[in-house]
Amino acid sequence: MPRHAPFAWAALLVWVALASGSFAQNETDADAVTRGEYVFHAAGCYGCHTDVKNKGRPLAGGRALETPFGTFFGPNITRDPQHGIGAWDAADFARALRTGIAPDGRPYYPAFPYTSFTGMTDDDIADLWAYLRSVPPVARTNEAHDLNVPFGWRRLNDVWRLLYFKPMPFEPGPPPGGIAATDAWRRGAYLVTVLGHCGECHSPRGALGAMRRDHLLAGNRTGPEGKPVPNITTHKGRGIGDWSAGDIATYLEIGMDPDGDFAGGAMAEVIEHTTGRLTPEDRAAIAVFLGALPPNDPVPAPVPLRLQAQR
Repeated sequence: MPRHAPFAWAALLVWVALASGSFAQNETDADAVTRGEYVFHAAGCYGCHTDVKNKGRPLAGGRALETPFGTFFGPNITRDPQHGIGAWDAADFARALRTGIAPDGRPYYPAFPYTSFTGMTDDDIADLWAYLRSVPPVARTNEAHDLNVPFGWRRLNDVWRLLYFKPMPFEPGPPPGGIAATDAWRRGAYLVTVLGHCGECHSPRGALGAMRRDHLLAGNRTGPEGKPVPNITTHKGRGIGDWSAGDIATYLEIGMDPDGDFAGGAMAEVIEHTTGRLTPEDRAAIAVFLGALPPNDPVPAPVPLRLQAQR
């Protein structure tokens, strides 16, 4: 570990502690709950933590996620004190989102997208916490992950984190191609790369499952549940380079692409529970950000979006 790493982690812990200071005030704030419900949908929490296929209770866990490393099961995040997060405090919640560390000190598997959520704002974390505290508890036991050897050994996550995880606040940097860093572009960057964590599915991954940020959003042949995930950069042959901002916003709202086809599978669920619930302004911001991305095409080439939509 680099010599400066202890100082970086100390700074991070201070950041988490300060951020959680206002959380207790938000727990009974009706406006915070309303805002938190919006953050909840924007972050895609419903899909990962609800066993939709088997008609499970909302946020009670059990959703299976098939990956090349085995099957992960989304945990119960209701406020049940035994099976959910009812025994957590605000600092536990902030630490989990920003550092991927559970209250008992164990590292989470990166199937939980803390590598993206690490950039969440203080306000969004506080509001999301307030909303989750309003959700009724469900006494459903979490299912153990079914992982291939040796990935079931949780402490391997410590090595993975040293190699691939750098906790940090959100900073989008300059837009590509010299375009203006407008408020819409910055909001879109936050929604896509942090809150919506789109890159977790739409980017290729290396041999140990780390996101290939040099091919951000350029598609993933072995996505969740073993299905290919399309390229959503401005690549004209394999991405969405021929789509207008209006095309993107319409797709995010109702799932219809410029050819009149409709999204299916996992993306249809994302549209129903996530992007379709965003404000028109936020969908437009996502379109601005995606429309500014440079074209990218990893090898092997991912399946084009139109073909994916027809599966």
